[in-house]
Amino acid sequence: MQGLRILLRKELAEGWRTKRTPVVVGLFVIMGMLAPLLARFTPAIVAASAGTHLADALPTPTAADAVDQFLKTTGQLGAFVAILLAMGSVAGDRERGTAALVLTKPVSRAAYLVAKLIALGALLGVATLAAGAATAAYTAVLFAPLSLPGFAAAVALVWIGLLVPAAITFLGSVLVRSPVAAAGLGFAWVIVGGVAAALPTIGADMPAALTGEARQLALGLGIGPSASAIGAPVFVTVLILGASVTIAWRAFSRQEL
Repeated sequence: MQGLRILLRKELAEGWRTKRTPVVVGLFVIMGMLAPLLARFTPAIVAASAGTHLADALPTPTAADAVDQFLKTTGQLGAFVAILLAMGSVAGDRERGTAALVLTKPVSRAAYLVAKLIALGALLGVATLAAGAATAAYTAVLFAPLSLPGFAAAVALVWIGLLVPAAITFLGSVLVRSPVAAAGLGFAWVIVGGVAAALPTIGADMPAALTGEARQLALGLGIGPSASAIGAPVFVTVLILGASVTIAWRAFSRQEL
């Protein structure tokens, strides 16, 4: 792939120059910090706003509540950020005319797409890791230390889960010329994936099921009762990622810029 190193360096440098990288990482760190804080102080907030009789009815918060809050926040808000990051990857360049300009240089179309995908995945990975580190640190202070190997595996599953809306939005960014339309495809997946995850027949095999396995790992409980508990959703996730990238490449290789 001719020019991959140069294009990847360009994508990473652009992330710092436009402040996209520090802003996204900072946002994820805030999410990671807030997860255990919300878990710890929710009873006090409820007592201050609705009275102690409601606060007394709430169970005593534990480290599991901090993990649940972390998974919920990164799964929902993190997916929104992933879509925003991917929506203009190719469509935005075509709108500005920079895609055609870049590809007049001695670089290949494959390198152009792969550089963007690596930069996108790396940014989401670093941001998710930073959020996980913040959650682990604050949970250790406010509750009890988490199992570091298990929580690290949980963070990896969160990252893999965020790659799905990012990849589908990236596909949309290749197929259409409007970043907004590309984002629409990503949000459509979030809705469809959420509905599919609630179905009794296929829900356990959808990428959203990774959240349940991530919780098990974060709390040091291991994976579900069988290897398929995590194997099936991981397989489906990899299948979706592979299909999205393949279709994006086939479409992009035939497009007139």
